[in-house]
Formats: sequence, C-alpha cells, structure tokens
Amino acid sequence: MNFKSALGALRIVGLLEGISFLSFMVTVPLKRIYGIEEPNMIVGMTHGILFIAYVFLVFWASTETKWDTKTKVWAYVASLLPFGTFVADAKIFKPTQRSLKSI
Repeated sequence: MNFKSALGALRIVGLLEGISFLSFMVTVPLKRIYGIEEPNMIVGMTHGILFIAYVFLVFWASTETKWDTKTKVWAYVASLLPFGTFVADAKIFKPTQRSLKSI
C-alpha cells in the first residue's frame, strides 16, 4: 500500500473510520445502559474527525484517479453504512490502486 498517495491515505483512513464507526456498538450501550459517557465522547470525536478526513480524501483520490460519478457516490455512501468503508476498500480502492501500479 502506497501511503504517499491520496488513494493510500484514503485506504488507511477508511479502515480507521470503519473501526471507529463499529466502536459505537460498544460505547453507545455503555452510555445508554450504564451511564458511562466518556468512551462515547472519545469515540464520537475520533469518528467525526476520521469521517471528515475520509470525505476529503475521497474527493482528493477521485480527482487524482478520475473516477466516474457512480464510483464517487458509492465511495461517499460507504462512509454512512456499517462495514461500508471495508467493502469500499475491497471493491473500489484496492482494485484502483492495483490498476494504477500496472500502468
């Protein structure tokens, strides 16, 4: 994975964003059932920052790689769905990175 390119950075941030999104499955019950709010606040702030970075990197990578509109929309929608960024990495980001290496 080339970390110096926008696509490489997108793959890393997408993975982290997906993990932070799934972390809510632990922190929300802690907050709602047990009244422990701190983990949810930390995960929420982290997820918000990663979400913004993901959206920015999708824009940047899509302009560098000249994705069509359908691919861009699916990359953006992936950030709204649980496991979406993992699927986007497997179906969009990794194949794109492989095709760029072969050029």
